[in-house]
Amino acid sequence: MTPAQAVHPAAPELPPTPGTPPAVDQVTRRRTGLGLRAHDPALAYRGYTLITPSFGGRTTYLIDMDGREVHRWELPWPPGLGSRLTERGTLLYSGRVVDPRVPFLGTLPFKGGVVAEVAWDGTVLWSVEHPTHHHDAILLRNGNVLLLGLEEVPAALRHRVRGGVEAQETMYADTLVEMTTTGETVWEWSASAHLDPDTDVIGPGPMDRSEWTHANGVLELPDGDLLLSARQISTLLVVDRADGAVRRRIGSGFLAGQHAPSLSGENRVLVFDNGFQRQHPGPPFSRVVEFDLRTGDVLWTYTDPVPFDFFSALQSGAQRLPGGTTLVCEGLSGRVFEVTPEGATVWEYVNPYFVTSPLGGDVPAANRMFRALRYSPELIDPLLGAPTTSKEPS
Repeated sequence: MTPAQAVHPAAPELPPTPGTPPAVDQVTRRRTGLGLRAHDPALAYRGYTLITPSFGGRTTYLIDMDGREVHRWELPWPPGLGSRLTERGTLLYSGRVVDPRVPFLGTLPFKGGVVAEVAWDGTVLWSVEHPTHHHDAILLRNGNVLLLGLEEVPAALRHRVRGGVEAQETMYADTLVEMTTTGETVWEWSASAHLDPDTDVIGPGPMDRSEWTHANGVLELPDGDLLLSARQISTLLVVDRADGAVRRRIGSGFLAGQHAPSLSGENRVLVFDNGFQRQHPGPPFSRVVEFDLRTGDVLWTYTDPVPFDFFSALQSGAQRLPGGTTLVCEGLSGRVFEVTPEGATVWEYVNPYFVTSPLGGDVPAANRMFRALRYSPELIDPLLGAPTTSKEPS
């Protein structure tokens, strides 16, 4: 053996000095690459992507196709979930207001509490508060705001709800609350009053029974009816706006803990099928599914070529873009990517904005997101000439 080939015994490792930061970043996601990861300009839809880190901080970001921040909004409240831009270029923002006085929901991570419309320059144009608001809120075509709420399921009905494990002393189900932008409630809907305990079964898998529905997304259909994503029963519910009846159930028996429905064409809806507790003989995986709203038939699906390489148990969303590509947000990893109808990836970005978890303790900072949405140059380019507060990510 030559001197160059000599093998020397390794020096013993010394324990780190107390209080000394580790030499290696202990946040796994930051070690795997952040920001823009891939871009095919010939196939990706050029636009601007809205990024809101979940739960912590007070900032929402807008990035361009190169992953550069072009604008930011500094908000009075930490983010709840479900923020988006309006057709006017304003930000419809769901804020988080922790309220320990609100039973069950008050301190949970998906708690909302306030919905506001915010101008490009950060001015709050209006805001409304609701103690049980959680997850999502939308502007209706009539100018009012519709938000997700929560109420306790009557005891007699709770005992009839099927599925789930670990029976609780109380069970909650969702409400829909329509408010004017001055805070007046003008319409309400109750899941407990309109769901069927024998049909709307908690599952798949051993989910707990603290909630019957756990809605996480709502949208207004062209005919005025409402589409509600109920994660606990793994079903999309079409709610008749006139009488509150559930007119159709989509995806029951096929979906597993889905999030964020969005219209993808006439009588078509996309949903992120998380795969939470999916009854499948293999590693968990997520997929994006497109349904026919009239029949419930599956029209299109996306999974990774290696299915279990694409998985987010919670949060996440999908959006059909002009030209036919689909923007996908893999929420818990902070990964956003765009795929063609054939499933080819043409753009990929990993959220570089890390915020401290509201759970406290030793939980590290995270870059997870409830959803990400892409907006057209026609909407954003004129606004970029306005005064901004944008700066480079730190």
